[in-house]
Amino acid sequence: MSNRKYLGIWIPIIAFFTILLVVANVAINIYSKWVETVLGAGTYTVEQASGTESWDTDYNQASYDSLDAEQADAYDLVEEIESEGIVLAKNDNGALPLSSGAAVTMLGRDSADPVYGGAGSGSVDTSTAVDIKTGLENAGFSVNPTAYSMFADYAANNGKADIVMDDPASSSYVIGEMPVDQYTTDAVDSFSSYNDAAIVVIGRGGGEGGDLTQDMTDVPGTADPRAQAGEHQLELNQDEKAMLAEAEANFDKVIVVVNASTSMEMGIVQDDPNVDAVLLVGSPGQTGFNALGDVLDGTVNPSGRTTDTWAADFTQDPTWNNFGNYEYSNVSTDNGSGYFVQYEEGIYVGYRYYETAAAENYINYDDAVVYPFGYGLSYTNFQWDLVSEDMGDTNGDITLDVQVTNTGDVAGKDVVEVYYNAPYTPGGIEKAEVVLGDYAKTDVLQPGESQTVTLTFAVQDMASYDYEGAGAYVLEAGDYGIRVQTDSHNLADGIDPLTYTVNDTITYGEDNPRSSDAVAATNEFDDVSALFSDTPTEGLATNLSRADFAGTWPTSPTDADKVASDAIVADFQAYDATAAAEASDAEMPTTGANNGLQLIDLRGKSYDDPVWDLLLDQLTVDDITNVILNGAYNTAAIESIVKPATVDLDGPAGFSSFLNDDYNGTAYPSEYVIAQTWNKDLAYKMGQQIGEEALQMGANGWYAPALNIHRSPFAGRNFEYYSEDPYLTGAMATQVSDGALSKGVYTFLKHFAMNDQETNRTNNGVSSQANEQAIREIYLKAFEIPVKDVSGEINYISDDQGTISTATVGQMAMMSSFNRIGGTWAGGSKALMTNVLRDEWGFQGFVITDFNLYGYMYPDQGIDAGTDHMLTFAPMKELADTTSALAVTNLRKTMHDMLYTVVNSNAMDGIAPASTITYTPPAWRYWQLAISIAIGLLLAAAIVMVTVRVRKHGKGEAPEPEGTEPSTDEPQGSEGVDAPAEDEVPAKS
Repeated sequence: MSNRKYLGIWIPIIAFFTILLVVANVAINIYSKWVETVLGAGTYTVEQASGTESWDTDYNQASYDSLDAEQADAYDLVEEIESEGIVLAKNDNGALPLSSGAAVTMLGRDSADPVYGGAGSGSVDTSTAVDIKTGLENAGFSVNPTAYSMFADYAANNGKADIVMDDPASSSYVIGEMPVDQYTTDAVDSFSSYNDAAIVVIGRGGGEGGDLTQDMTDVPGTADPRAQAGEHQLELNQDEKAMLAEAEANFDKVIVVVNASTSMEMGIVQDDPNVDAVLLVGSPGQTGFNALGDVLDGTVNPSGRTTDTWAADFTQDPTWNNFGNYEYSNVSTDNGSGYFVQYEEGIYVGYRYYETAAAENYINYDDAVVYPFGYGLSYTNFQWDLVSEDMGDTNGDITLDVQVTNTGDVAGKDVVEVYYNAPYTPGGIEKAEVVLGDYAKTDVLQPGESQTVTLTFAVQDMASYDYEGAGAYVLEAGDYGIRVQTDSHNLADGIDPLTYTVNDTITYGEDNPRSSDAVAATNEFDDVSALFSDTPTEGLATNLSRADFAGTWPTSPTDADKVASDAIVADFQAYDATAAAEASDAEMPTTGANNGLQLIDLRGKSYDDPVWDLLLDQLTVDDITNVILNGAYNTAAIESIVKPATVDLDGPAGFSSFLNDDYNGTAYPSEYVIAQTWNKDLAYKMGQQIGEEALQMGANGWYAPALNIHRSPFAGRNFEYYSEDPYLTGAMATQVSDGALSKGVYTFLKHFAMNDQETNRTNNGVSSQANEQAIREIYLKAFEIPVKDVSGEINYISDDQGTISTATVGQMAMMSSFNRIGGTWAGGSKALMTNVLRDEWGFQGFVITDFNLYGYMYPDQGIDAGTDHMLTFAPMKELADTTSALAVTNLRKTMHDMLYTVVNSNAMDGIAPASTITYTPPAWRYWQLAISIAIGLLLAAAIVMVTVRVRKHGKGEAPEPEGTEPSTDEPQGSEGVDAPAEDEVPAKS
């Protein structure tokens, strides 16, 4: 073979593998942070300085010796949460509890294929979860095996609704209930042997990235072939109605179990005299179905309360016409078109609408509402008595002591709720008929036992936000009703409404902020409010008004509404980092200084301590950008200041990870169920137990709790949000965060803010639009409460003798959202991230984006607005400006916010002042090196072989011209066989 041919074979091979080796290594290094989340990030070994070895650096004490021991208690807690989160919605003629050991038949595909939680980042591993059948059998029930097997076989072979994250075309909207005419003869015959009760299970799921459909015949993915015209996903379909009729025909006692992640239209069930009982169980997580068995047999007396209004007809809800897919006709950007949703209902969300509309005689309440907000029954009865009241002054609190007595025959818990009613003037500030002020849950009370609970809220909480007039919160003069109620609609027997009188209107303006505000709340969202009108106006959304519900009723966007204003069009355009830098008067800060500080030196110090400036001076721009642009599920290490890497995990129902199964933790009930407990102590216990799990797993941050509002029952992520009410939401989140903080875990309240539908959420960022009163009183209030109320003590070393002292910290983390508020991406909104969150509410900590993969989520815009960390990996996102004074100043502040959070967390456990950290790469790094060396050696050998062969071939020989016949002077082999030519002798290596 000639040299030319030989080289023609080997040079491409060597070149290919050389390029492959180089590209693979470059790619691995560029995407190393992503690879680390999958294969491991290595370990950091802390070595304490001489003389500090005996100091106590276990700042957060674990209560367990192992993860298995922790999870055993976690499973018990899951069951406890579910047992208190189950709502007894109907119980005619004492149908429940059932007799111990009763023989029951479960009906419905969801009896064998239940909903444990939701899909997406709020999902958890339920592969070993207790199913309904097992839960009932664990309680001693005898469950019909023939019927169960029939539904299990059907479910295994027939799909049901499934939200595929951000892929509507692949999602399914099939209810998937087994048609009654397909029931087997054996199954129907078996009913008579398990006939103490029929338990009919109705299920609905939910998931991140897609909403439930308002029209089952018009869906983006797989439609239900059995859907009927005008049907939506949250009503019973024909197969479910037929199943209910089948149960009524074969059983004397029928119990309906609603295993759903959101509210449903249940009027047909509630009004059916042949349905004896209804239980709302939500999504129960790992062991929650054990609690269902305990509630059914009376071992547990249900004490849950609804967290949403269960309306009779969702098409008559004021949000119905403004939820879903609406596209601007005149917005065009590099990131696509513009989408929007108008919150024309204003403050009239959930019970705020239904109670107000009933008070104004706009609706018949009993026809419109099946289960009020805060509603739930018990197996026993309670008597309430108002023991004392302290109305205080306008700078103080309203405090009520209510004695609750169990007057029934069995033990149980009760929930006491207090609402306020503000004076309303038609045409003035919009006000709901009632607003939840506080709530309290009793301990287990034995028959005849009493307990006094205290309910408290600030007088200032009754102020309304007047965005059109004062541009501030206003407590108007007049009489305020204080109502102790069993739910949002019904007054407690024997306790008359109280009156609190405000003699003079108080405006909480710049000179008189509310006592809870760092600075006064003033208008920050005039641009969004400007998109609305108080009367129907072409091209503007209409504010629903109590003064004229009929005349201002929300309508779907018209063609004129779909023409964006010039301001909206401008806000949708690309962020100009260069222009921002040129307009700034920022001064270049110090970087790369040698001040000798370590991060641990700042533990326990206040956010404003001047020592922070010295530490921040030590950082370089490269240090900072490496951290903030590789922020997915971690904060990166900075060895120069001995900052360890952290592990930050999803999700609201317990730790979960898309990338590493080692971080999948206990599957808790959904937040929907946690809120249905109305038990602040249980919420705290859940957060604390999550903190214990974090200590066992080596986790530090938690992307939870989630606080968005159940604006519409069709929102796909309602399962991972608490409620339609911001106070209930904020109060529960405060307790969960407090519990986690007690173990050194920082919680990311999410998704800030107005992330209330999934449709178009990442499609250039759907524009969420509401007037500023609604923004503040409904959608920001849930976040405001924990930002102001979360509090915990941390331990730190306060001197050179190793003395342990304590300091108080608050809520230290937040996650922004995909959507826009008006035209501005939430994470890039200075009004939201700085003016409201930090300046008004006093938040000290760091904000991370939601997953930053989308073009409109500009990192430069985010850090200029007050967002600190990008949930992404470099180089998926880059900063356009890292050199201007504005950019470096902003980058420095991001590190201040993030480092303040990390240093006061369990990430610093084991680290004393003057410690050193040694990094050990993960195993895959050694494999990368070994494979690279091996391939490199093979390539080197190949090059040597080719070089030797070419030199040998060319030694003393001239190349043969093309077309020349081989010489016949070559010697022949002894048997007449041609001897091998020299260039065919294998080269020796």
